[in-house]
Amino acid sequence: MQGPPQPGQMPSREQIMAMQQQLARDAEKAGMTVPQFIEHLKKQAQEQQAKMQAAAQQQQQQQQQQVGHGQPQPIVPGPPNPVALSLAKFLRSQNLKPRTCILNGERKEMFRVKRALRALQSPEYEKARKKDPSLPEITDRASLENTFKLLPMSMLALRVSKIDPHEGHNHPPKKAKRIKGLWTVRIEPQQEAKEDMYYVWLWEGSQIMRKIYAALALLVIFAVVLYPLWPLKMRQGVYYLSWGFLILLGLFFLMAIFRVILFCVTYFVIPPGLWLFPNLWEDVSFVDSFKPVWAWHEVKKKKKRSKSGSVSAQATFSASTGQPAPATATTTATATQVATGEAQQRAYVSPKVEELAEDE
Repeated sequence: MQGPPQPGQMPSREQIMAMQQQLARDAEKAGMTVPQFIEHLKKQAQEQQAKMQAAAQQQQQQQQQQVGHGQPQPIVPGPPNPVALSLAKFLRSQNLKPRTCILNGERKEMFRVKRALRALQSPEYEKARKKDPSLPEITDRASLENTFKLLPMSMLALRVSKIDPHEGHNHPPKKAKRIKGLWTVRIEPQQEAKEDMYYVWLWEGSQIMRKIYAALALLVIFAVVLYPLWPLKMRQGVYYLSWGFLILLGLFFLMAIFRVILFCVTYFVIPPGLWLFPNLWEDVSFVDSFKPVWAWHEVKKKKKRSKSGSVSAQATFSASTGQPAPATATTTATATQVATGEAQQRAYVSPKVEELAEDE
């Protein structure tokens, strides 16, 4: 009698007949026919597979609930879960001092990790936990970082770094005027949670208001199309409003021309010149375009390259020896000029370093 077929091996006729006989005996023991017994076996296999999937999901949920304890967990991106969404809603409601950045050609909001960690350690977070118990409890540094890592794990916020927008182009980098808070960034492959890192929001919150605004825009367009059917008083009001808008537009262009004339006059009278609304044509918001009201024209200072090497060498010699620099001679085709160092000894002054405030 041959045994059962090996994996990947076609069963012989005798083995098939033996399996059919065994199946018939098992069906007879169960009090079923052979087709009924086969359906019973299929249902058992499906139920067992469903139980395994439920156990795997339950285990994953338990791991997410225990994210606030133990060592920091590695970040593995996945679909958003309710806990991460609740955390994102809380952080969105806090003042993280976000700044505008450019990510893949789109404007996004960027925040610093340390501000989010401070918000998670604040009393407001404890109040939010009382209202929503699903928010993780924070007991130590590891639980704090693991709670924050729920954002990148659910693809709600990702770590970014500043890049040069002209990187990879053939032309040399242009030194354009920097607008405060407007960075061009890219997503980093390593998603960490250090305090000095920046994250960008990919989750924009509830879209209900956006849908309401879109519906209102459609209503406005539909109302404009029905303009001939409007009452006479409404049409007259729109007529006067349109004239008012045209007057404001004309005043704006007159102001733009006047600011250029003002700069040209002040450039020669009181250099370097004065600009009215210097940020008028900058890539900023409407309100920021009129701040400040006026400013002096920025002049780029040219660096003096002549005699820079000799001056630095003399300063180094004087600082190290405490003696005046030796005489230097410059020989030309016509005459020889001798320049002597200063006779008086100068006290060494350490170079001053101007510290810049942190750009936040």
